[in-house]
Formats: sequence, structure tokens, C-alpha cells
Amino acid sequence: MHAGSLDKKPLDRQASIASALRTVATEQAGVEALAEALENGLAAPFAQAVEMISGIEGRLIVTGVGKSGHIGSKIAATLASTGTPAFFVHPAEANHGDLGMIARDDAIIAMSWSGESKELMGIVAYSRRFSIPLIAVTAGETSALARAADVVLLLPRAPE
Repeated sequence: MHAGSLDKKPLDRQASIASALRTVATEQAGVEALAEALENGLAAPFAQAVEMISGIEGRLIVTGVGKSGHIGSKIAATLASTGTPAFFVHPAEANHGDLGMIARDDAIIAMSWSGESKELMGIVAYSRRFSIPLIAVTAGETSALARAADVVLLLPRAPE
């Protein structure tokens, strides 16, 4: 028996459906905000990022922590399964020896909602030291990550 089983309440189906509908509406608003951004200021940096990724001879390394890391891991897996050599490197592991997995002919996508995730700064510094192309995916327009990146994909502020 696990700890939560003693306090289990009967399922309220209507509340569950209402919650699911609110979640879908929130996700829809986020996707619509992203589509609007792509039609406006995000189009040019997005095209630049695609060109950068298409031009590398190495692999695409994706990194991030927290929810950004989970999303980054999925992006790397999807890219790898569709023919783009890509993998995810957790920034904590990178800071403890895995930076050696990243080569000069690679490119890095670093993801951070705030752009201030301290854990990413080791990979960012490494990319700058070895002139490895760096794409930032962030909502932090003036963040440390955005300032360091070659290309900034500025995400629209949307509810999570």
C-alpha cells in the first residue's frame, strides 16, 4: 500500500473532463502564440537556426534542465529518429565530464525558459571557447543564454 492510498477520494468524472479541456485550451493558446511568433519576429531566427543545423558536419546536441530538459530530450529523440544525428546531454552530466561528447563540428541547442539556468552555463562557456554554434531557445530576451547564443529563438510568453 502506498502513502496516498488512504486519502483516495472517488473520481469526479465531470471535474476530470473539465480539467482536461482547460489543459487542452492552455496548450492550444501556447501553440497559437508560437504560430503567431513564427509569422512575425521568430521567422528569421528560425530560418537561421535551420540553416545552421543543416550546415553542420557533426551532431546536434540538445540540452536543458527541468521541463526544458524533458522537452529537449524529446526533441533530440525525434530528430534522431527522423534522420538528424542528435542526442540530449544533461547539463549536470556535462559539467562532470560529458562535455567531451561535444565536438567542434557539432551544434548545440540550449533550452531554458528564463535563459538564466546556472546549470547550462558550463555548456554555454564550452560552446564559446571552441566556437561551437549555439542556438538558444528561451523566453528571456536579455538573458545570459540569449546574449551568448549565435541564434536566439525567442519564445512568446504563454501560460504553462
